[in-house]
Amino acid sequence: MTDTAQTTDVVEAVTAWLEENWDPDLTVAEWWERLGLSGWAAPSLPTDAFGKGLNRSDAVRAQKAIADFGALGAPGGLGLLLAAPTIAMHGNDEQKQLYVREIVTGQKAWCQLFSEPNAGSDLAGLQTRAVKDGDEWIINGQKVWTSGGHVADLGMLIARTEPDNPKHSGITYFAIDMHQPGIDIRPLKEMTGRALFNEVFIEEARVPDSAMIGGLNNGWAVANATLAFERAGLGAGGGSAAGSLATPGTVAGDLSKRAGDFVSGKRRGGGGGEGGPASMFGAAENLLIELAKGNGKITDPSIRQGLMELHSLNEIARMTNLRMKAGSDVPGIGNIAKLSMSRILKLSRDLGLQILGAEATLHAYDSAGREALTAAGANPFGAMVTEMALFSPGPSIYGGTDEIQHNVIGERVLGLPKEPNNDKTTAFKDLPKNA
Repeated sequence: MTDTAQTTDVVEAVTAWLEENWDPDLTVAEWWERLGLSGWAAPSLPTDAFGKGLNRSDAVRAQKAIADFGALGAPGGLGLLLAAPTIAMHGNDEQKQLYVREIVTGQKAWCQLFSEPNAGSDLAGLQTRAVKDGDEWIINGQKVWTSGGHVADLGMLIARTEPDNPKHSGITYFAIDMHQPGIDIRPLKEMTGRALFNEVFIEEARVPDSAMIGGLNNGWAVANATLAFERAGLGAGGGSAAGSLATPGTVAGDLSKRAGDFVSGKRRGGGGGEGGPASMFGAAENLLIELAKGNGKITDPSIRQGLMELHSLNEIARMTNLRMKAGSDVPGIGNIAKLSMSRILKLSRDLGLQILGAEATLHAYDSAGREALTAAGANPFGAMVTEMALFSPGPSIYGGTDEIQHNVIGERVLGLPKEPNNDKTTAFKDLPKNA
């Protein structure tokens, strides 16, 4: 922890800094440069990686203070959530200065190139190849379920560099340029009507040696660090109070826009912008209560019991998250939080459909459809419930399936035996592959 954090309350320190530095008339790029280089964009990062070395609890307090002040929060996305802490942990000084700096200042957006069509739950079975060519690596393969790939400048890529090694020890972690020839990004449209995920085809793409994170054939250990940050960030009770509506990186086009236009006008110093709605899932409990009051379902004993269960689960998740932020060493707590999120979203789905009744069979897949349903007399908030219902299976899959979380808890926390296999000793090239 820095001297400032030791001698001054974190909220007071960040508020004092904002009083001197926040200017809504700066461009997003100018503001994020100022915020990122100050250490307040990602205060939980170490001081040699553009952070302040704060514990999780104080870092979250700092993020909330930025939101409460009415300033534009830190650049969101997978760069700040996953890439920056991974590189801070496993990267060298040059990589921290290059990659982490571009992340905390919002200059570059990142995506995660892990899962493959035949390597999801068995991620170590990936078959994307990286072959050495001088001081570069030639990459060929396919990735899938790549969130934000269409707006990413760089990707966290794991690829097989040594097929003669057992599958976990022949993988290397790279930072790959997503704008180069040979990378084809195709959106995957979901049943919600949105396309948050992509499949990525990689053909003869290149990565320099200098973009290798954590050393040759050590990618599984680096990837596990990324997965740990992912599960902690996606778990119930997580989230950032200072997450901004501006999108980092060169593709989205927000860097040249006015910073004040991305914060709510109700907050001080925010300019004339209009803030977005609360997170769909974070607001689910209050939304469902209001919907139930509105259509009389609030007197239904089964609905009331479900709402109370949802409230209890959210409170448990909030307290669990506080333990995580306080640095409590609870084995498997990230996996437990991830499972809790899945359970909460499924319960929210079931309750929402019960409360809406027959109207829950209607879903609009675009803004025109939502306007048409509202004009026909449908509840204007019904679209949030139906989208939540359609999206609810996703969190049980991404970030490691619920089954994987159970396996991790069983094997690494409870010490239960693993299924017998020879993955640790047999060369990857000799293991049977999925058809």
